[in-house]
Amino acid sequence: MDIILPAENGSRANYRLVGEPAMPRMGAHFPRIAYAAAHVVADPIVMTDPWSRPVVDWERTMAFRHHLWRLGFRIAEAMDTSQRGMGFDWASARELIRRSIAEARTVPGADLASGAGTDHLSPAAARSIDDVIHAYEEQFAFIENEGGKAIMMASRALAAVAKGPEDYVRVYDRLLSQASGKVILHWLGDMFDPALKGYWGSEDFDAALDTVVAIIERHAGKVEGIKISLLDAGKEVLLRDRLPEGVVMFTGDDFNYPELIAGDGRKHSHALLGIFDAIAPAANAALAKLADGDRTGYDALMAPTVPLSRKIFEAPTEYYKAGIVFMAWLNGHQDHFTMVGGMQSARGICHYADVFRLADQAGLLADPDLAVARMKALCAVAGA
Repeated sequence: MDIILPAENGSRANYRLVGEPAMPRMGAHFPRIAYAAAHVVADPIVMTDPWSRPVVDWERTMAFRHHLWRLGFRIAEAMDTSQRGMGFDWASARELIRRSIAEARTVPGADLASGAGTDHLSPAAARSIDDVIHAYEEQFAFIENEGGKAIMMASRALAAVAKGPEDYVRVYDRLLSQASGKVILHWLGDMFDPALKGYWGSEDFDAALDTVVAIIERHAGKVEGIKISLLDAGKEVLLRDRLPEGVVMFTGDDFNYPELIAGDGRKHSHALLGIFDAIAPAANAALAKLADGDRTGYDALMAPTVPLSRKIFEAPTEYYKAGIVFMAWLNGHQDHFTMVGGMQSARGICHYADVFRLADQAGLLADPDLAVARMKALCAVAGA
């Protein structure tokens, strides 16, 4: 099957599809904890003001979570992938969390953790560390009252008001000490959110590392693990090697996840990844191979997903959500390519053409005929 696709030099070239759709292993046991950070499906008809009033298609949004659960993944809900802080506000996230926790109860074995942040407190409105603490407490309380588990997201407001590491220590000490259950921490790099530059009170990685390790050591009984999203495998390994016994590393490295999950023979990372939203069938099959002790088979399935992930997460990295939703549309999980905040406009048609090619080569076009038809329609709308 062929399709004419645009190229960045302004030309157009024929592309012949080569991929065989990935065959997930239903009911597979994963040797790693594997969270997929899931996107939301907008309602393009009702959402007349996408920049300021998001409207969610709840039926399709919940259906996608069932898709991930069927493939054996846990879900990281209302995280960066759902456009928290980029068009998806706390009121919407609160409803998403409520619905998802209720939905998880209907699925045997389903697991879910939800993002607790401070995004209802704008950085400009934050006047003190107490303001940040109270904002976190509100979101923690909501999640815990719904019976959920919290992922403590990085806070733009904290980054704005903190004077140094001691302010981060104060906030995290307070929230972790009073959390009702174990919490997952999240270290999100400024390539994902420029407002988080200097998080943990320093732009020096080693100093920031010392701060976060000290916090985890003091609260090891309350920290399930930490997700690190710095797109630097070496930095992840340095943190992984310093974690206390019983606290796990969740890779958030959408560039280097295969080798970090596989491990170095001594230690390995578990996963909490936005890219798992898009590559779930291939990741399922690969993790099943790893469970079988078949590292070669694992690598063969994971390796083709890496160029796709690197393209989706290329700079400006914060716009990766567009590629995630594009993949869901190509694969029939939603009937349109419209995003909260009109975020689909954050990438150009040549980017989407590259994602299409790489998705095919990774075996991630579940129905090639449907994907080609939709790609042709997108090219036509873009004048390509």
